[in-house]
Amino acid sequence: MTAAPIAQIQSPLAGRFPASIPLLVAGAFFMEMLDGTIIATAIPQMARSFHVHPIDLNLGMTAYMIMLAAGIPLSGWAAERFGARRVFASAILIFTLASVLCGIATGFWWFCAARVIQGVGGALMVPVGRLLVLRSTPKRDLMRATAFITWPALVAPVLGPVVGGVLTTYASWRWAFFINLPLGLLGLGATLFLLSGGRTTEARRLDWTGVILSASAAIAFVYGASLLGTANGNIAVSLGLMLLGAIGAVATARHAARHPAPLMEFSALRIRSFATTLWSGSTVRIAINVAPFLLPLLFQIGFHRSAVASGSLLLFLFAGNLGIKPLTSAILRRFGFRSVLIVNGLILAATFAGFAWLSPATPLWLLLPLLILSGATRSMQFTAINTLAYAEVPPASMTSANTLFNLGQQVSVGLGIAFGAVMLRLGPPLLESTSLSPDAFRFAFLATALLCALPTFDFWRLAPNAGAEVSRHRR
Repeated sequence: MTAAPIAQIQSPLAGRFPASIPLLVAGAFFMEMLDGTIIATAIPQMARSFHVHPIDLNLGMTAYMIMLAAGIPLSGWAAERFGARRVFASAILIFTLASVLCGIATGFWWFCAARVIQGVGGALMVPVGRLLVLRSTPKRDLMRATAFITWPALVAPVLGPVVGGVLTTYASWRWAFFINLPLGLLGLGATLFLLSGGRTTEARRLDWTGVILSASAAIAFVYGASLLGTANGNIAVSLGLMLLGAIGAVATARHAARHPAPLMEFSALRIRSFATTLWSGSTVRIAINVAPFLLPLLFQIGFHRSAVASGSLLLFLFAGNLGIKPLTSAILRRFGFRSVLIVNGLILAATFAGFAWLSPATPLWLLLPLLILSGATRSMQFTAINTLAYAEVPPASMTSANTLFNLGQQVSVGLGIAFGAVMLRLGPPLLESTSLSPDAFRFAFLATALLCALPTFDFWRLAPNAGAEVSRHRR
């Protein structure tokens, strides 16, 4: 059974300023994603403030990721039941207030509880925000709108460590959370002013069995992946939890097939372009999320550069992200989604292979263009995948497709860090090294390059005109 469609989102300014809603949603996404990356640099100072070991603060990071993954399946039902505008505004408010609670926390468990509340806000904000864009944007403008809401996922992991380093060095770790207060209030005001509508006339009754199954599966899988990415994590326990999560996902799908109005609906997987961007696109996102994790470690541990110098080099990834944006639509229109995903994906994989052969003696005239090229191809691949995912999904299936895609995206972010960490842990034993030497990083980057190239075979099976209504590509 297909979920009841949400009414068209309306905006009094959308006619005159078509980018108003995508920009609003992109700003909210940026706040949420910046928060996740900015905290990493603040952990040592936070640990001293709470009188705990820095490793203990992983609980706060993990609690947020778990609540984010567990809450996403509820987002579609909540948008139908209460209205997308109301849910999005509430999510921004919850996330902002929880950020303040994190900033004023005086104890470790207070901080962890606030991070749980933050996760609830993020779980509603990200998928419902994307749904707002999908519901308010005609197919012909979807590529442009997707470009707006894609940039936070590319920019935040690059800027986060830099901003976090500045705030913790010259102010306090608490400002890593207080910075969300003006951003959140601005986003809340813009949401209430810009948006109206977005509620169905007949919302489904909540499928409690689906809630329990999907939440349990998400919690087990994401927690297992987060353990896999820690230095002291037990690989057997991690893989066991991930297996339980996968079994839970199968049980969720089986339940949905029998339930008249399931929480999660999987009919969108019968659309070839959506299924490809969900499964193979998630593999690409795992590889892409490795770079902001591995590169700072390579520059600091492998090349013995300072944290400031390492963060400055990552800004060239950001330069590549921005530089390709004005050309993205023209390139997709000229070559189509299929060709871009194949060729650009192979170039992106080649940049990861290039990172594998960096050394402290690599000249800047070679390093900086490689970083810029990697940033540009990351941006292009993200935009192509995120746009094609919805290009052929009918309006009646948009809510369920959006829930599935956002859940896959969230899982792939956690798996990206876990994959990079596991490859670093495997590298030294295989290479008979005892530390994180350049050889260990070389192994991790080559494995990432292979992971990035593998989806090319699936992209090859796409129809040559896949998503042509959105890209306007003509063979």
